[in-house]
Amino acid sequence: MTDIFDSIVSNVTKNNRVLDCGCGDGTLLETLRKQKQVIGYGIDFDSENVMACIKKGVSVFQGDINDGLKEMPDQSFDVVILSHTLQQVRNPIEIIKEMCRVGKHAIVTFPNFAHWRCRWKLLRGYIPETKSLPYSWYNTPNIRVISSRSFKKVCLQENIIIKKQIAFNHHGQLRHGWGVNLLAEQLLFILSKS
Repeated sequence: MTDIFDSIVSNVTKNNRVLDCGCGDGTLLETLRKQKQVIGYGIDFDSENVMACIKKGVSVFQGDINDGLKEMPDQSFDVVILSHTLQQVRNPIEIIKEMCRVGKHAIVTFPNFAHWRCRWKLLRGYIPETKSLPYSWYNTPNIRVISSRSFKKVCLQENIIIKKQIAFNHHGQLRHGWGVNLLAEQLLFILSKS
C-alpha cells in the first residue's frame, strides 16, 4: 500500500487544490499538505474518520461521496482522489464521471480482483483473501470486483481518458506489459474527461 500512497503523492503537483473522496483518517491529505503544500479537502462518511482529520488539521466534511460531488462546480479542483474506495461505492461510473467533472484530473486506486492469487483461490473453491484483499466473504466492505481490463473497458465506453496507469504487486511497481491484469495486486489510474 505504501507504493500506491507514494505514487499518489508523486503524481500531485505542488500547490494543487485536492479533494480526497473517502479520505479516511486524513493521512494522505496531511502528507500532501506537508510535502506538496496543497490546499486539500476531504469527504468521509465515518464520523470517527472525520474526527481524526480534524485532529490532524485536515479540512473535511462528513458526507456520502455517492451524492457529495454533485453540488461542486466544474473544474473546482486540480486533482480529485478516490483511493481504495471505488470497489465499495454504489455508483462507481457516476462517481468517476463526477470526479473528472469536478477535477482537472482524477486519481483512482483499487485492488485488482483478476490477480493470479485471486484466480487461484477461486479455482480451489474459495473466495479470495490476500494481503491486498484481507477480508472474508462475510465481512468485506467490497461490493464490486474490478480488474485492470474491465476498468479500461468502462473508461473507453464512457469516453474517460486514461492518462496514466501504474500497477503494483507485493514487490513494488510493475512494468507495463501483457501480464498486468494477471500480476498486479493494486492499480492506480490517472483520468480526465475527453
